[in-house]
Parts: sequence; structure tokens; C-alpha cells
Amino acid sequence: MTATATYPLVISSHPTREEMGEHAGRRAAVALRRALADKGEARMMLAAAPSQEATLQALAREAGIDWSLVTCFHMDDYIGLPQDAPQGFGNWLRRNFFSRVPEATFHSIDTTRAADEEATRYAGLMGEEPFDVVLLGLGVNGHLAFNDPPANLDDPESAKVITLDRISRQQQVDEGLFGSFDEVPEQAITVTIPRLLNAAEIVGSVAGRAKRNAVADTLNQPVSGEHPGTALRTHPNVALYLDAEADPR
Repeated sequence: MTATATYPLVISSHPTREEMGEHAGRRAAVALRRALADKGEARMMLAAAPSQEATLQALAREAGIDWSLVTCFHMDDYIGLPQDAPQGFGNWLRRNFFSRVPEATFHSIDTTRAADEEATRYAGLMGEEPFDVVLLGLGVNGHLAFNDPPANLDDPESAKVITLDRISRQQQVDEGLFGSFDEVPEQAITVTIPRLLNAAEIVGSVAGRAKRNAVADTLNQPVSGEHPGTALRTHPNVALYLDAEADPR
């Protein structure tokens, strides 16, 4: 990775996922209101995972956000699932978030298109304008979106087709999203780390004991693609919200 400055992460730990989500959702709401007041519109990037559910529910309950002025994207989705598969991340977000804020504009990854063409299309749809807020999680192997280690922290692309590593595929089974390892698709489209970090503010929600080592690595390992979460330390405005199980300190 190109040498760059590093910054301390703002970290808070909460007894439950619900309390974690309340605080993370509140911070995201503040960022959105700020963008709407300053620009009259806002852009938000979302992760889709069980660890994000409490945060998204809390954000949807926040007052004072004109969702008709908010444009949303999501950071990854599987290749090869049926269009209506409940495990699809776009579908997950529609059920768990956009059903609560239907006025928002949601640009989802189209998994019915040829994968390389769709990655190019989605990169163009995102454009180069920074996101006002990114809501993300952290994988068991430290991945951000589906940028598994060793990740390219200087990736020149904005979105691309990737092959999931075994740890990421197993995580989907362990979190109850698939019934078996072989059901988890081998490939996905992911937004790259540099594009995720092109944002005014990043709010992370990390829950569960399985994420504890990934959090510790994110905080303590040298910044490199071997531990993708460490890239968060190159951004000046990142807040990580943990539940008690994910906190390694």
C-alpha cells in the first residue's frame, strides 16, 4: 500500500447488539442530517449482514431525515443466486431497511447481468463523488465488503468480481444465511476498499465473539491487505461500534 497517514479509530463498546445499533444509528443520522443541511441531498453506502440489522433499524427510526433526498448503494452481492433469493444482499436490505424508509432511492447490484459488465455498470453508477456516510461491518477474516485478505488497499477499480475465500463462505453459514457451505456462491461483486473509504464519515457496527480477533487485528496489526480492516485507520473519520462479545480489549 502507498504510504499514508494513519488516524486513531473512535471505538465504543456496548452491552448488547441493540444498544450498539442505537448509538451507531444515531451517529449515521447526524451525518445524514448534516449532509442534507449542507447540500440538500445525501449519499449513503450500506453493508448487508446480521450485524447491521440493529443499526439500520435504529437509523430508520431517527427523525428529521428526508429520505426522498437520500441516494443509497450497497457494497457487495453474490453472483449466481436467483433474483429473488432471500440471501441476496440487495433483497436483505429491502426487507430490513428500505421497507422502513421507502422514500429513499436504492441503487442495487443487478445479479442477473453478466458479472464483469455489472461491476463496470455499478462503478459508473456510484461515480467518484464521496459518500456522506458509509455503514459497514467487519468480516471474521477482517474483510471490508467482500475484499478478503490479501486485499488490494490501492485498488484502482471501484467495483469488481471476486472469488470468496473459504472463511467468508463459512461465515455466511455460521450466521444462518445458508444451510451449508456448498450453498454459498463462490463469487461476488464487491465495491473496493478505496471506493468505500471515499467518504466523509464511516460508521462500523461489529457484533459477536467470532469477530473479536478481526477487531483486535484491525486495531493492532500494521496497515496492509493481510488485515483489510486496518485500512480504516487511514481514514480520519471512522467510528467503530462494538457489542461486548466483539470487544477484544
